[in-house]
Amino acid sequence: MFTYYLDLALRSLKRNKALTALMVLALALGIGASMTTLTVLHVLSGDPLPGKSHQLFYPQLDPQDMDGYKPQDEPPEQVSWIDGMALLQARRAHFQALMTGGAVPIQPAQSSIDPFFEDARYTTADFFPMFDVPFLYGQGWNATDDEASAHVAVLTRELNEKLFGGKDSTGQTLRMNDVAFRIVGVLDSWRPTPHFYDLNTGSYSADEGVFVPLATATDLKFARNGSTDCWDKGSSENMKTATCTWLQFWVQLDTPAEATAYREFLLNYSREQKALGHFQRPPNVRLRDVMGWLDYNKVVPSDVHLQVWLAFGFLLVCLVNTVGLMLAKFLRRSGELGVRRALGASRRSLFAQLLVEAGAVGLVGGAGGLLLALLGLWLVRGQPSDYAALAHLDLPMLLATFVAAVMASLLAGLLPAWRACLTPPALQLKSN
Repeated sequence: MFTYYLDLALRSLKRNKALTALMVLALALGIGASMTTLTVLHVLSGDPLPGKSHQLFYPQLDPQDMDGYKPQDEPPEQVSWIDGMALLQARRAHFQALMTGGAVPIQPAQSSIDPFFEDARYTTADFFPMFDVPFLYGQGWNATDDEASAHVAVLTRELNEKLFGGKDSTGQTLRMNDVAFRIVGVLDSWRPTPHFYDLNTGSYSADEGVFVPLATATDLKFARNGSTDCWDKGSSENMKTATCTWLQFWVQLDTPAEATAYREFLLNYSREQKALGHFQRPPNVRLRDVMGWLDYNKVVPSDVHLQVWLAFGFLLVCLVNTVGLMLAKFLRRSGELGVRRALGASRRSLFAQLLVEAGAVGLVGGAGGLLLALLGLWLVRGQPSDYAALAHLDLPMLLATFVAAVMASLLAGLLPAWRACLTPPALQLKSN
């Protein structure tokens, strides 16, 4: 029966091509606009580490003095060197990583490549296994390298391609800031979105090209980026002793019980530091997982949410127009529908027939909406935003485009189909 209804729907749509084109165009415009903005929101609000983000937590402490203290205030979003190293060396988590971002001058051995600056990540050994970072060649360094401030480095696949033509460069030497580093690993393609582990360098910025041990970078005074918050008037030249928060600290806690125990450890650590006089404020700790951390920082730009609401408002306008066009089309076929009713067709059958026709409009409108969405995403990628390059339509959103189009067309067809089925067949037969 569905095949028969579909055949009737296609015949009907072909008979009045102008009206059909208007319905398809109205639906395509609404779907194209809404799916463009919805795809951007989908990309920006996605889980950067699906399947593991609920096991990764961002601890926060409050080591500041009492100046400006308010009991309801959140603790600083970063940790100091002293606290970060204390938490790192306590090893109360399965994995833990202390880090910050920076930029280093690369001095290629090849004379054909001019020196250039590359974004860098100064971190500790657990960074790679904790975040499931894939390796193309070699591996990350170990805790011994951290303690020894070893001159080792890990490159991304893109930087390795630029410097070594994509070959296995492990064991090779890379000069950074006039210091020789031994390459121990090359990452495979890896770009978690958002850039959750360090939002100070940009929520959707491109990942770093080179990774070196944090202690090594600090000892060599490598340039860093991000934010620094100091709360006394002392010098901050020596970041290892300064009363400043400037490092990010992440831990992996595999079970809720481990998370509860770690939070208690943070409270006990804060109480101990207050008793020693290092902390002045009452214990104030937070322990958010990845998605909680992203929500707290409101990573998705507010204008993206506004654009989504505006686009769905435009879709609603398009649906209202589609309802009017379908009503005109279905009522124009009252004679045909009256004959079918007189020959024994039930109102339910006529209603199903008209909804199949509305669904066919939705499929064609979905195809048009998909093309418009692709065009819209291409325009988004041309914008000067750090998330612009991420605006791509994946398979789930592609399928969602057609589902949304069909559902919207069926919704728009309910009232016209119901109204057309109410016409008494005797009246139509008499008028014909």
